[in-house]
Amino acid sequence: MDKALYLQPAFMMEKYMEKTIDESIQGSALSLDGKNGNARKLYIESYGCQMNFSDSEIVASILSKEGFDTTQQLNEADLVLVNTCSIREKAELTVRKRLEKFNAIKKERPHLKVGVLGCMAERLKHKFLEEEKIVDMVVGPDAYKDLPNLIQEIDEGRNAVNVILSKEETYGDVAPVRLNTNGITAFVSITRGCDNMCTFCVVPFTRGRERSRDPQSIIQEVNDLWDKGFKEITLLGQNVDSYLWYGGGLKKDFDKASEMERATAVNFSKLLEKVALAQPKMRIRFSTSNPQDMTLDVIHTMAKYENICNYIHLPVQSGSDRILKAMNRLHTRAEYFELIDNIKRIIPDCAISQDMIAGFPTETEEDHQDTLSLMEYVKYEYGFMFAYSERPGTLAERKLEDDVPDDIKKRRLTEIIDLQRQHSFERIQANLGKVQEVLIEGSSKRSDDHWMGRTSQNTVAVFPKEHYQVGDFVMVEMEDCTSATLLGKAVGYSKNQG
Repeated sequence: MDKALYLQPAFMMEKYMEKTIDESIQGSALSLDGKNGNARKLYIESYGCQMNFSDSEIVASILSKEGFDTTQQLNEADLVLVNTCSIREKAELTVRKRLEKFNAIKKERPHLKVGVLGCMAERLKHKFLEEEKIVDMVVGPDAYKDLPNLIQEIDEGRNAVNVILSKEETYGDVAPVRLNTNGITAFVSITRGCDNMCTFCVVPFTRGRERSRDPQSIIQEVNDLWDKGFKEITLLGQNVDSYLWYGGGLKKDFDKASEMERATAVNFSKLLEKVALAQPKMRIRFSTSNPQDMTLDVIHTMAKYENICNYIHLPVQSGSDRILKAMNRLHTRAEYFELIDNIKRIIPDCAISQDMIAGFPTETEEDHQDTLSLMEYVKYEYGFMFAYSERPGTLAERKLEDDVPDDIKKRRLTEIIDLQRQHSFERIQANLGKVQEVLIEGSSKRSDDHWMGRTSQNTVAVFPKEHYQVGDFVMVEMEDCTSATLLGKAVGYSKNQG
């Protein structure tokens, strides 16, 4: 195999605010098979984290029942929706340019309607609707069930807006369509909103307070995915470890729950076990975890069930106690180390990845060195690293001066990235000579003669196709590697192969 084909820094996929942002899919137009009788066309683009792409599937499902089929051809569209992200300035600028383009198209096609969904909606509703007049409709992340009413409003020539954040909405009763999927892996949302008021993060203000989805609806969705041929699911939430179902309602109101509700409550560890038992041959992942909320029972549940993958994304953001406090992370460096030690003791082969922010307000050189020393202690498999960028609406933007010069931010970020690159290579080399289970997701992007899949630890592995197929669980002997990819040969099917 040509090792040079796989020399790419895959561990540097961009990520921020604890939600992975895959640059390769930003702005992609989603499409699914049409429904008989539907006469109108929906063109929907998504930006930001996987939660936004998951929400687009919910929107497409709701509008399918309202007479809309999706299209990837803008010139066919009757309705254009842009699902937005407020996490990064780059995303906002991109969305604004797209809206300006759509608005120009409306001059040639007056019947075309344009709407903004998601995290930018609440903050920019007046600007988009009233000042710039570049959209017809603004819809927040908790108001998608109101889309039929809002579309009726714009069909009748009126602007429409609903950005009210809900205390109950989880979309647990909406079966999301699967858009642009490989048919093998899928995301299943289990929570919405976030109660952790990290000072750098806008999510609590754009997605509201934390509430969990009925576990039965989650199990039903997982079973349905298995029946449709999916082999791996990722339980998705802003902070999955905060999952808590006690009959409905906000997590913060659990102290008001009845004795019966408390006795029958389902936390994340119990949900994880229910999903693992529901489909013993389906791989299970979850994202994202928060150090202050991850409990030992979750780690023990992972160790108990083979189909729960040995991989945890555990954002830390900084190695300095002083900066962690300024970020309102609600855990200390020592508590983070204790959690890491417990994970490695209970699941010795568990892979761990990080989020790190360089140059947070008031960060000193000593704080930066604390971050590097934390990385040396943990030696993450890979990470998602950024220079701090002030975001409108966050506590940091309102209360902290962005006082670290850009050149210092960039230098510190480079040092963090270089150290992570070193650790990533050390970690991936440790797999050589091992035989590991790989779930085939598709052809390698760099060679049609090879399959690409992932190990339980979420490491990409590539090997010759031979007679194997997409969706197969295959045992692969790891013979070589690049900085981010294992290269090997298949030695047979795994015991999970049906």
